[in-house]
Amino acid sequence: MKPPAFDYHRPETVDEATSLLDRLVDDEVKVLAGGQSLVPLMNFRLAVPQHLVDVNGVAELAGHAVTDGVLRLGALTRHHELETSPIVRAAAPLFTAAAPYVGHVQIRSMGTLGGSLAHADPAAELPSVVLALDATLVARSVRGERRIPAADFFITHFTTALEPDELLVAVEVPVARPRGGAAFLEVAARHGDFALAGAAAAVTVDADGVVTDARIACASVAATPVRVPAAEALLRGTAADPSVIAALEAAVAAALDPTPELKTSAAYKRRTAGVLAGRAVRQAWRTAQNDLTTTRNGQAA
Repeated sequence: MKPPAFDYHRPETVDEATSLLDRLVDDEVKVLAGGQSLVPLMNFRLAVPQHLVDVNGVAELAGHAVTDGVLRLGALTRHHELETSPIVRAAAPLFTAAAPYVGHVQIRSMGTLGGSLAHADPAAELPSVVLALDATLVARSVRGERRIPAADFFITHFTTALEPDELLVAVEVPVARPRGGAAFLEVAARHGDFALAGAAAAVTVDADGVVTDARIACASVAATPVRVPAAEALLRGTAADPSVIAALEAAVAAALDPTPELKTSAAYKRRTAGVLAGRAVRQAWRTAQNDLTTTRNGQAA
């Protein structure tokens, strides 16, 4: 099946793109980035835009770099870049951990960070990652720039805080602290499918291996990704021993109120998300411990 006719626009700058969105705000307009979600929706005529604004030629939206302790990722950063970039791996390893779970290689080569976040599928991996990392999402319109905390960005299924005339241009994340670790785990019906449940975790430890900071977010358990502060609080000040992990898993499950889906029940999602969160935390803590050991050995040398 093919999409109905639409007017195609290919701006070359952010200003040109936002001007188009401003001019077309009263019409049905969609922004095309990677197109891995939008194009299938258009082919099945679940999305019927009158105008398509293709931003792939906007160089300002590409690339990523660290400046003053902040990793800035352009909205056109491909999933493959998140998976393979040494800059991303060093500054925000949770992205690197989650990226391999996004679809298949072909999808990761074209799909974009900005496209995934703006699409806001609650079963997608990257929304939970930006929530766990306290990211800031940067939007532009002809009215200027707006900075939106990740906690305020996702409203409900496929709905974000972006205004119709706004373009998501970048994502900013504080650079990971020393003695830190990150992990992402999910369960899917088949490799490459959207998650039935998923969990993102990032932890930082002190010189004794005790957790000083913890971030936990779950995917595919609600209309938006879900941060779990109660579980984070349980972890701080501990060495992530088995009793703490067991309590953390229970706290995650208790904090969730998922709706059942065709493939799984609400109870399954709660239990699975809790177990995945516990495993992800344990894996992140081990990574942080390895970083601590490496730091100690380097100082001893």
